[in-house]
Amino acid sequence: MKTTLRTDITVRDICDGFVYNELEGKGLFGLSGKLVIQPEYQRNYIYADGKKDVAVIESVLNQYPLGLIYFNKVNDNLLEVLDGQQRITSLGRFVTGKFAIKDNNGMQQYFSGLASDLQERILETRLLIYECEGTESEIKEWFKTINIAGVPLNTQELLNAVYSGPFVTLCREEFSNSQNANIQKWNAYISGTVNRQDFLERALEWVSRGEVEKYMSLHRFDTNINEINSYFNSVIDWISAVFIDVESEMRGLEWGRLYETYHRKPYNPQEVSAKVRELYSDPYIKNRKGVFEYILGGMQDSKLLEVRVFDEATKKKVYAQQTEEAKAQGISNCPHCAMGHEANRSKIWKLSEMDADHVAAWSKGGATDINNCQMLCKTHNRAKGNK
Repeated sequence: MKTTLRTDITVRDICDGFVYNELEGKGLFGLSGKLVIQPEYQRNYIYADGKKDVAVIESVLNQYPLGLIYFNKVNDNLLEVLDGQQRITSLGRFVTGKFAIKDNNGMQQYFSGLASDLQERILETRLLIYECEGTESEIKEWFKTINIAGVPLNTQELLNAVYSGPFVTLCREEFSNSQNANIQKWNAYISGTVNRQDFLERALEWVSRGEVEKYMSLHRFDTNINEINSYFNSVIDWISAVFIDVESEMRGLEWGRLYETYHRKPYNPQEVSAKVRELYSDPYIKNRKGVFEYILGGMQDSKLLEVRVFDEATKKKVYAQQTEEAKAQGISNCPHCAMGHEANRSKIWKLSEMDADHVAAWSKGGATDINNCQMLCKTHNRAKGNK
């Protein structure tokens, strides 16, 4: 790959013909239309937080270096931003009046309100730019390895770069568009943000059953996203149909796996809702996130709920009582061993060799209190389960 250092391009040049799409959060073009600021493989603009974007402008005003910027030279009349689009978009947005900074008196100042000498300082700032020329694979590999100070690319942003094409473009328009009316609904079940490609990542993970890279490679040049759209909406619709109440703990669960495992089973949404409320009010449940899979699985696997275990004081008290009674009767202090016929029938186990167990299983209504506690040897406790 060939690289050429450019020091002749100013902020004024970059901002000539700057176009910013407010709906999608994209800085699209600059340099009199010769620069594509956000090619397909680039992430969304994420600096619009009143901190990072402002820091870029303050750095320029203070004449601090912005760091290296990389362009991909497509041909003599077209460049693409390979690295630096967050900084370039911040500059363009400020110069075109999209946000303000604070002056030394704490007053908000848009570009148009700055003193003329400060405006010129910004516009005449020269950027340090490397123009890169190479094959697509070389450019993409270089894009992956660049690590300029800022927010590192996450996994999905890197995959978008590697498999850029019509499929990724269409996917981003659907799943990475902050103006999509479905975002609020999706946000109830999926953790993350639009700008960092989290919704797209989940959609791809679900439809590919976890083989995201393979799926993106196979579909890279598809001109529709019907399959991923259909599957994603099927999962979302199934969740909202089974669980009619939206709980905060639902966000970020492995809904793709749960859909594949349970969507063919019938559920009564009203009964499910009642069970969720019942389990949410149970003081012994430590993990509310496990409630949903517990219900979907027929309420068999109580380990999902991390039911609160007996405290040490309860264990010691029950152990002492069982051991005293067992010694008096000449039998084992493990009730299950005492009922057997093997050598352990009269064995007195140490406290460290025993586990606390619910006499009546929690999943069958047994409480986690001293009246429902018994000490069993570790072997019998592990074999007991919910019997």
